[in-house]
Amino acid sequence: MAADLLRVRRRRAVARMKTVLYRARAYDTPDDSAFPLRRRPRAGRLGRRIDHGAGSFASVRAGHPDDTVIDLRAGILLPGLVDTHVHFPQVRVIGALGMPLLEWLDRCALPEEQRLASPDYAATIASEFVASLIAAGTTTSLVFGSHFAPAVDALFTEAARFGLRLTSGLVVSDRMLPEPLLTTPEAAYADAVKLASRWHGTGRARYAVTPRFSLSASDPVLAACAAVMAEVDGAFFTSHVNENKAEVTSVAGQFPDRSDYCNTYDHHGLLGARSVLAHNVHPLASELEVLAHRRTAIAHCPSSNAALGSGLFPLREHPAAGVPVALGSDVGAGTGFSLFKEGLQAYFMQRLLGDEGFALTPAHLLHLSTQAGASALGLGDVIGTFDVGKEFDAICLRPPVGTALDIGLRHAGSPDEALGKVFALASDADVADVWIGGVQIASGGFVRALRR
Repeated sequence: MAADLLRVRRRRAVARMKTVLYRARAYDTPDDSAFPLRRRPRAGRLGRRIDHGAGSFASVRAGHPDDTVIDLRAGILLPGLVDTHVHFPQVRVIGALGMPLLEWLDRCALPEEQRLASPDYAATIASEFVASLIAAGTTTSLVFGSHFAPAVDALFTEAARFGLRLTSGLVVSDRMLPEPLLTTPEAAYADAVKLASRWHGTGRARYAVTPRFSLSASDPVLAACAAVMAEVDGAFFTSHVNENKAEVTSVAGQFPDRSDYCNTYDHHGLLGARSVLAHNVHPLASELEVLAHRRTAIAHCPSSNAALGSGLFPLREHPAAGVPVALGSDVGAGTGFSLFKEGLQAYFMQRLLGDEGFALTPAHLLHLSTQAGASALGLGDVIGTFDVGKEFDAICLRPPVGTALDIGLRHAGSPDEALGKVFALASDADVADVWIGGVQIASGGFVRALRR
């Protein structure tokens, strides 16, 4: 969609609401199978919630002459980005290249994750992690948490300072990992329920039950995870599946009585409409059928898949089977927090698959980065597009003058062409403004917390 004006109702500190007209080039993609890039009429009216979606600037302005007008037409306004798989403890291990998954875990990720046993260190990482999300324009995320409950507390606390929409939880394992990262089924249940009682439904926080993966989580731990799901109303579930062929083979050896990797979770009733599994690079047709039936979404992490040599994601097979897909940055095994970079990498990987690939367009990439993720996280009616009635989560891209993106956008011949240049060229440096729920939390490189 493209629009020249959006009317936004913003919350003031004293709980009064002020309506602001944002005049902008705004693009979004609706939630349908064709993923068209919508082009709105010349004006729209938004607030903390979007309350007007059509009309020329003159007509909307005439109807609301007292509203403040903020002109953002020098940039491009997009819905806030939604990351459906991003690891909190891995900020400082980004860029460790040249290793497959299991070696990378042993040498890079797991040693760093053990350091979060220190509450002070965990608080520092939480600050770096949240700042990185905001810098990338990510306003909503499903975050793979930490093996340590105080670290998860630190993450939720820091996210709440800025009003981020964040779903996360305690990561649990009882085998195959260094001893400091292990737990018991009893402790996994008790610690998760305690964390969920503090954070689930508090502000924009929600709890996600999070076994690391079946390779490191035995049946008793997975059963404990199911018990947490039953105890915490509306909790989410997330883990990994079918990322790497060696991993898939190892899981099969750990669970000889299960038909496949997905069945290690489904056996315990962990797959459903509030479940998101990361990767699924090597699915069986039977697994896709189960995922579709359970309405479980897949977080596609193309940069990570490429960096670890995990394989080329069979995107075409997922929607064909009825399995929802959104984007994830993965972070540590990927190349950063930017979903623009993930979208571009997804495009490259599908091109490499030739006729077996999905022919992604710029509109597809925006959809995967916004509305698809919102839907996967149960927020499709709340955020993800600029539809009337949704909350105003948005980012404004204003590339520095003279950069390739600035030049490209000034000479783009259509919204689709402009959006293609965004995914090809945009980076964190181009994200100038960030709003969540109509409240601006970042502008021109300055980030503003909502609370101390």
